[in-house]
Amino acid sequence: MNLAVWLQRAGQSHAGRPAVALGTRVVRRYGELAERAARLAGALQTLGLRPGDRVAIVAKNSPDILDLMYGIWQAGLAVVPANAKLHGAELGYILEHSGVRVCFASAGLDDEIAPHAPATLERLIRIGSAEYEALFAAGTVAMVARQPDDLAWLFYTSGTTGRPKGAMLTHRVLAAASHAYATQVDPIAPGDAILHAAPMSHGSGLYIMAHVPRLGVQVVPESGGFEPDEVCALFDTWPNASMFAAPTMIKRLVECPADLCAEHIRTLIWGGAPMYVEDTLRALDRFGPRLAQIYGQGEAPMTITTLSKADIADRDHPNWLARLASAGRPYADVEVRVADADDNALPVGQTGEILCRGDVVMPGYWQNDEANVTTMRGGWLHTGDVGAFDAGGYLVLKDRSKDLIISGGSNIYPREVEEVLLASDKVREVSVIGRPDAEWGEVVVAYVVGDASAAELDALCLSHIARFKRPKDYVFVDTLPKNNYGKILKTELRQRDAGRGQG
Repeated sequence: MNLAVWLQRAGQSHAGRPAVALGTRVVRRYGELAERAARLAGALQTLGLRPGDRVAIVAKNSPDILDLMYGIWQAGLAVVPANAKLHGAELGYILEHSGVRVCFASAGLDDEIAPHAPATLERLIRIGSAEYEALFAAGTVAMVARQPDDLAWLFYTSGTTGRPKGAMLTHRVLAAASHAYATQVDPIAPGDAILHAAPMSHGSGLYIMAHVPRLGVQVVPESGGFEPDEVCALFDTWPNASMFAAPTMIKRLVECPADLCAEHIRTLIWGGAPMYVEDTLRALDRFGPRLAQIYGQGEAPMTITTLSKADIADRDHPNWLARLASAGRPYADVEVRVADADDNALPVGQTGEILCRGDVVMPGYWQNDEANVTTMRGGWLHTGDVGAFDAGGYLVLKDRSKDLIISGGSNIYPREVEEVLLASDKVREVSVIGRPDAEWGEVVVAYVVGDASAAELDALCLSHIARFKRPKDYVFVDTLPKNNYGKILKTELRQRDAGRGQG
């Protein structure tokens, strides 16, 4: 089964229905979107690409992403979506590791990629260029058949080693996740919209597929991102719209003075990080029973557990506040357990690692057997997250995956930042932690032993990693806390840092 069949069917049966909008304007109808995908597929075939080849999209949010995704799938190829905020060196690694032959990039991002492009990359095509537009003049081709377990979306997620890992999401995985979302979180009717204010390269992009078979409208803000006033206006333009958001985005919508009619919102879905109960209560007061939470990972997108709109709004339930602090209940089509160190299921109330399995879980990482042995042990996805089930079957997250920092909904692994900082000959030791922050959830803080200045370290980070990953504060110390084996004690470091510069 090729995911592109959903668009093909919609284009045949409802060609005139709106499919994609830029702000308030419809820019693609289903018939046109299906035709553009079929033409792009034909052009990709003429470039010599064959089923199973990977094609990257490094783009800021735009309607072009829809053309590209479905054109790539129509040709039987796999999409490699990359975060447009990454540094050129980071993008170069992803392109090389995935073996991408063609990369489509937004204007400006192609210049960022070019110095780091691997030899295996045959074409770097700027979106909107004459070369790009010429691709859509090609003849249409029939959709290439794919098997459910063929690769569809190769999603690179940060790893504790500092190098990103490619989660292989198959046509089966994305179809199962889409069905689960549309039936258990946010039922979609023809004409309902999804606002893509979060990045379509991850996060929001995973909601595209569920809306196509239901004839939904993909709405991309004119700004290409999240601007609270703009989003509020778009909800008024597109009644019955939903939006995926990081908790910080929902907080900003709550604080937005714009005159937003909450009745126009279908669902505000948050994920990527927990939301404080007090923030949830304020959002519930502002928007009413239109909030839902999902807990997932790049390895099991959107669909490990969900806290439903009904649960969030059920103020009369005796355990209401406790449930608001949870990640909800497992989806119907996924098994979730809390396990001990030997992967044995633990009883209610006991804390352990969260494991899951089902059609929504990736089969493994791309070309990373070592990680697969650990992460997919026994056929279960080992999330690295720690939690416990309560008596009602609700999953309570106790801690994050190892030392993961989540800032503004973006995942940042300390090891990656530490490796960059240690490249300075003025840094002897370093440990990076997350500091609680009222605006971003967490901010990155580096504890440094050495003689470098904050300005020097900032410049070093900006030349090697994405801007959002660099530390917001450098704390210079004589020593770092360690155990008897010389391992830095991040828990103790966080305790020392408590109260410093909290927002």
